[in-house]
Amino acid sequence: MALPKALIFSHYFYPDEMVSATHMAELAEGLVKRGWEVTAMPCNRSRHDESRTYPTRGEWNGVRIRRIWRPNLRQSSSAGRMLNAVWMVVRWSLAALSFRNAPDVIIIGTDPVLSILVARFWKLVRRRTRVVHWCFDLYPEAAVADGVLKEGSLAHRLILWLLPPAYRSCELIADIGCCMRAKLAPYNPAAKQVTLTPWALAEPEGPLPTDPEERERLFGDAPLALLYSGNFGRAHSYEEILELARILRGRGIKLVFSVRGTREQALREAVHATDANVAFCDYASPDCLERRLSAADIHVVSLRSGWTGTVVPSKFFGAIAAGRPVLFAGSSDSAVAKWIESYRLGWVLTPDAVGQVADQIAAYMKMAEESSRMRKHCYDVYRTYFSKDRIIDSFDQELRQLAGNYLAVNRTEGQKAESERLMP
Repeated sequence: MALPKALIFSHYFYPDEMVSATHMAELAEGLVKRGWEVTAMPCNRSRHDESRTYPTRGEWNGVRIRRIWRPNLRQSSSAGRMLNAVWMVVRWSLAALSFRNAPDVIIIGTDPVLSILVARFWKLVRRRTRVVHWCFDLYPEAAVADGVLKEGSLAHRLILWLLPPAYRSCELIADIGCCMRAKLAPYNPAAKQVTLTPWALAEPEGPLPTDPEERERLFGDAPLALLYSGNFGRAHSYEEILELARILRGRGIKLVFSVRGTREQALREAVHATDANVAFCDYASPDCLERRLSAADIHVVSLRSGWTGTVVPSKFFGAIAAGRPVLFAGSSDSAVAKWIESYRLGWVLTPDAVGQVADQIAAYMKMAEESSRMRKHCYDVYRTYFSKDRIIDSFDQELRQLAGNYLAVNRTEGQKAESERLMP
């Protein structure tokens, strides 16, 4: 019996280490292990060194890789990023003409921006191929929130005109949180929508034990350690976090930022000389990430309110996978806030709740038994609801349902043709 076939469109793929490339690669690998024939079609260039290219054909852990040649345009420039996006969307669309045996399903990511436009051409050319969109970042909404695209401008209206037919070409739309689902739903109310979150890139076998050397290096003898580790860009806020730290100054609580990104300098400038319990440290490399995450008692995650629903911070999943509660600075409408409240995973820091949260964290510092219980609880919640195996199992089930419908149609039409051939 032929294996169901999946084709994955992602700008970057293994061995690139960017988060979306890693998730797409691990999804592909997981589907192969579950009995799929998987092909990925990334570009042929490295994300972090665009002069470096990869072979156009290869295989990795059972996944076939068919790379698309792409011009050496700088992804870091606005013009280069847009031209790269157009190039990949056109090449992926034309791929619908070149497959002798069309895949049962295609999975479209969100890198580059507006990748979803591929869905429309594929549905026109390969009507029986089922189209799945796994949405990590929502555009043009994220671009409007970022200030890069003006709402109501000609470019904004053009994008909003192009998107609905593309979304209507999808049988399944996978969001990564309820706040994103609310923004996606109007594009295609008829499509099945499911939440399939990204998983933590490091999944320890239990709550991470504290690394004593890293703890002392970062936090000294502070009884309670708060850590913000990861990218700090335009989607992230710091105002409430620093206000909280100032309320907690002198109470045995230290906050450390291990960050890089476009707003790092603004964050550093916002920290005053009197903020004695706030510090910065080097950015953690992948090989020492677990040590870094283990050093803290509480992990800090942030998202500016205007970005709610356009992205969901992946740091949340890494924190609870390590067995650490989360302090989330952002809107109470965010999926992260909803998960924290539903599963009791930490604290939601809104502008009007800073004093209240400060009192709760100060009380938490004095409860050693509660801290131990909380670590196990966060880890257990991650394993139950957000782990890689759990999410890929759900993906497998959803895709098999779609592929099953596709194969059933093929079998029925094949049987009908055979019956007509045998008729007198």
